[in-house]
Amino acid sequence: MDNSGRPIRFKVTALLLVPIVSLVLLWGFAAGLTLGDGMRLLEINTLVNGVATPSEKAVIELQHERLQSARHLRGRADQETLVRQRLTSDQALAAFRRLASADDTQDAVDEDLRIRLTTLFAELDRLPAIRALVDSRSADPVRVIDSYNKIIDATFRVYDQMILVPDITIYQQARSVTALGEAKELLARQRALLSAAGGGGRLSDAEHAAFTRMVSTHRLVRRQAMATLDAGLRAPYDRREFALLHRDFVLLESRVTASRQVPSDLTPVERLWTEVERDQAEVVDLLVTRVTPAAVGILVQIAVAGGLGLIMLVLSVLLSLRFAGRLAAELGALRDAAGELAEVRLPHLVDRLRRGQDAPEESLPEIEGAPEIRDIGHALDSVRHTAYEAAADQAKLRRGVSQVFVSLARRNQSLLHRQLTQLDAMQRKEEQPETLADLYSLDHLTTRMRRHAENLIILSGATPGRGWRKPVPVVDVLRAAVAEVEEYARVQVLPVPSAALTGSAVADVIHLIAELVENATVFSPPQTRVLVRAELAAAGLAVEVEDRGLGIPEPELAELNRRLAESPEFDLADSDRLGLFVVAMLASRQGVRVTLRPSPYGGISAIALIPAAILAEEAPALQ
Repeated sequence: MDNSGRPIRFKVTALLLVPIVSLVLLWGFAAGLTLGDGMRLLEINTLVNGVATPSEKAVIELQHERLQSARHLRGRADQETLVRQRLTSDQALAAFRRLASADDTQDAVDEDLRIRLTTLFAELDRLPAIRALVDSRSADPVRVIDSYNKIIDATFRVYDQMILVPDITIYQQARSVTALGEAKELLARQRALLSAAGGGGRLSDAEHAAFTRMVSTHRLVRRQAMATLDAGLRAPYDRREFALLHRDFVLLESRVTASRQVPSDLTPVERLWTEVERDQAEVVDLLVTRVTPAAVGILVQIAVAGGLGLIMLVLSVLLSLRFAGRLAAELGALRDAAGELAEVRLPHLVDRLRRGQDAPEESLPEIEGAPEIRDIGHALDSVRHTAYEAAADQAKLRRGVSQVFVSLARRNQSLLHRQLTQLDAMQRKEEQPETLADLYSLDHLTTRMRRHAENLIILSGATPGRGWRKPVPVVDVLRAAVAEVEEYARVQVLPVPSAALTGSAVADVIHLIAELVENATVFSPPQTRVLVRAELAAAGLAVEVEDRGLGIPEPELAELNRRLAESPEFDLADSDRLGLFVVAMLASRQGVRVTLRPSPYGGISAIALIPAAILAEEAPALQ
């Protein structure tokens, strides 16, 4: 038995550590969230260098390419200019793909952003098809502009994911700056459409509808972005020069929307575009410079609050472990006392009482510790005393019941023996066949009653009175066993080898075989036979009783074999298994090994292996 007390110590320590571990986990969760926020902000610089900046350059080149493509469709730009712009766009896109796929950039990219980048790369793969439309002049400017728009829109969805930073202030300003970038893109679309139509030209119905949508969307997006932008970031857009340029452009938009006529002078568009490009770049740089200080501030908060919290948690753990050690030692002693009582003292006491031996009562040793621990020790001793009294009373009751069974069975056995003697005398005197048959039937019934009476004696732990002094042939033993069964006419005893049993074992073996044969006749159809055969084996004599019944399920068969092998103590509550207990007790007494197994005919074969120790040489047949 393990007396180290380690399981008790572990359980007590775990009990004390539950609230502390909960606090540790809560502290770690909060610190992890805050640390994650800080690291996310620090990763923004990596994302800016690996994704935002190269993609912005690629977008600018795509905007120029879209402008030249729209002009080319209307014959306002030559092929050489368009080709040079495409080469510039390809260089910017290649740099963007290379930087976005770099290891450091991929480490900073989360799953949602990676999905957006994959979508963007898929849109960029459509660029050769768009260029083919332009070269073949098989599409109008509106369709070509829309094709480029889808690529650039995918880029802004990447920006939407990048600005999801934990600092709410930075997020709001980043959202506004991104919206200004979308307003700039809408301005570029208007510029491409007006440039394609050319100064003094006239917009078609499709171009006019597209331009009208661009105007309304541009004004709405710009107004919402400027409304949430703080003073520091909107300073470039508040300059008077920008205000004048924007006013001139708004007037131009209104005239084109109203008349579909493009002014001959598109200078306001180009001047505003140049100013917006410069101002947007300046605003983005101002926003990026705010990210690192915010991240450093969060990490400083973690270092202060988290460090102090960690120190307090460590102290709490140390104090709890010390307290747990003392309590575990006391509980360990209590556990050892309870274990000794349950595993040694009480089983030993019950075993001695069952065997009818004296078992003096012994108190538990005194348990030291806290008052509560001592009280539990006294309670355990009270339990021990109560269990001792209950076991002693139970043993007395079992002995009394056994004595009653033996007494009743002995009386019945004596009366039945006298009845068998009287029946034997009557059979010798009677000459009428009908009366003689009735006497034989009565004699057989009395023999069965004697066996049932002997069952009570055997279950009570005593031995039946009848016995033999000399060896008895095995064939006579088997016939005597069959004669004690009600349906003996169905039983066929096959030829047996020349062997005999010692006289002291004959009664028990006859009784054992009779129980097996009766069980076979009861649990098999009345029209079938029960075969009894015997064969010599290396370990003794094997007697097999085979029926042709319905058999027994495998789990139940295994349980029956276990009971036969272990010779369990008779349980009054299990009255349906009296024959099983009788066979087990007789087999244990004589060293016979009984095994049940399925029969090839569907029934059960019971094999009783009689040991060589109780076999003798051939003896004359019973008289």
